[in-house]
Amino acid sequence: MGKYTLGLDFGTLSGRALLVDTENGREVATVAMDYPHGVMDRALPDGTPLGADWALQHPGDYIQVLGYIVPEVLRKAGILPEDVVGVGVDFTTCTLLPVKADGTPLCFLPRYASEPHAYVKLWKHHAAQKHATRMTNLAAEREERFAARYGGRFSSEWAFPKVWQTLAESPEVYRDAAYFLEAGDWLVWQLTGVQVRNAAMAGYKAFWSPSDGYPSRDFFAALAPELADVTEKFAAPVIPSGTLAGYVTDAASSLTGLRTGTAVAAAHMDAHVTLPAVKITEPGKLCEIMGTSGCHITLDEHETIVPGFCGVAADGAVPGYYALEAGQCCVGDHFAWFAENCVPEKYEIAARERGLNIHAYLTELAEKLAPGESGLVALDWWNGNRSVLVDAELTGLIVGMTLRTKPEEIYRALIEATAYGTRVIVEAFRDAGVRVDTLIAAGGIAQKNPMVMQIYADVLGMPIRVGASQQACALGSAIFAAVCGGVYKNVGEAAERMGALSDLCYTPDAEAMGKYEKLFREYKELHDYFGRGGSDVMRRLRTNR
Repeated sequence: MGKYTLGLDFGTLSGRALLVDTENGREVATVAMDYPHGVMDRALPDGTPLGADWALQHPGDYIQVLGYIVPEVLRKAGILPEDVVGVGVDFTTCTLLPVKADGTPLCFLPRYASEPHAYVKLWKHHAAQKHATRMTNLAAEREERFAARYGGRFSSEWAFPKVWQTLAESPEVYRDAAYFLEAGDWLVWQLTGVQVRNAAMAGYKAFWSPSDGYPSRDFFAALAPELADVTEKFAAPVIPSGTLAGYVTDAASSLTGLRTGTAVAAAHMDAHVTLPAVKITEPGKLCEIMGTSGCHITLDEHETIVPGFCGVAADGAVPGYYALEAGQCCVGDHFAWFAENCVPEKYEIAARERGLNIHAYLTELAEKLAPGESGLVALDWWNGNRSVLVDAELTGLIVGMTLRTKPEEIYRALIEATAYGTRVIVEAFRDAGVRVDTLIAAGGIAQKNPMVMQIYADVLGMPIRVGASQQACALGSAIFAAVCGGVYKNVGEAAERMGALSDLCYTPDAEAMGKYEKLFREYKELHDYFGRGGSDVMRRLRTNR
């Protein structure tokens, strides 16, 4: 029998297991399961209401999903547990939960069942933005060196704003939490019995670096005296993502059916782990992961600072390199919002008659339009702006609508807006001296919607390759698992054998490029006006909700 690894990918809505042949990267079987509680953004399971911009999850869902997808993928593939030599885990981030010293989530305790702060704060929990803003301002006043790694602005999506919100609004949860853990690190702990923190999540989301550690006690004490010792709640060895964390315990074996002693890699960020899956293990190549949100990651030999980016972290994607990350809060979510809320019934009926889902139908209509034909330009801020403005309080905008505007025109304008947002990011990379020679796209949108990818190629003015795997995150985790399981010596070697690109390559159209050049200038004017202080109308309107 051959040797296999298991990639476990925990996303925003579901968890999935992918079993991979280490010899050639062949994807043997995959199984997915939705989280029973989904994303809790309105109420807890007992009905306790949540405020605006909350996004929570239940950690019990992760264990339930783990206990189903792993045995099921082994059964489906007909693979014996002893043939699995390694397990890799990736997770959305920053997805943070408070736990007791033994790893028990506080929300499992009866006294905290109705306390929102005792649950997992999902990456897109934006209710901590005021704390992130105060951190940004204080770091600027104190000229904190670490802030430059994050573009000088902090996001509500990161760890310490979420922790500070917990302290401010539920001090008893803060006191009772022995640790605040990334859900990915917590899941590895459940598999191995060993608590470690992965360098990618610690570096990008918790201000950690191998040279400086976490920010100083003085910085946190200046935020709030009770935060002075907050890094004690992050105490655990930090190791490069994807390197060996430990081995499957007897208890984890009983839950999953895996063999006790199977190697388990340190957790990885779901987007960053995609790089080896699309054969990116060296600088010069930009990976864009297109899902509900968008992530843009590249490697560099140096700790290059790019203003307004999510961060730069040593060993943040591939050991031995710095990984630079930017992102967009809303890509697939953007299109889904429109399709679910703004499409007339006659379009739904027409789509059903054609045997198409509404996205396919809108795409069919939108791809008949020429660039600029609709007269619309949109801003892609329906869920805030992650890069380069780093502001969760910004909101969406469409300019140019008339009584003749049709749904497919708006749909295309929203797609174009996300492409413009990606171009802003690419230009920021290049302005900082970071090479971007090649763009490789991964994720469902990249594989399923040629119109979207052609628009991106035309807006960016560069060819776009597409990853072959429909489960790129899980494949990347399986690649790291192959290194931890001793099949390959390093990630580059494993990625060359197990990673894969499809034959799809989108080449820019010269005529479309010219039209999009003009439209991008319009987008950039709106981007800078509403995002850089020309008007605070978006923030003012939010206060009226």
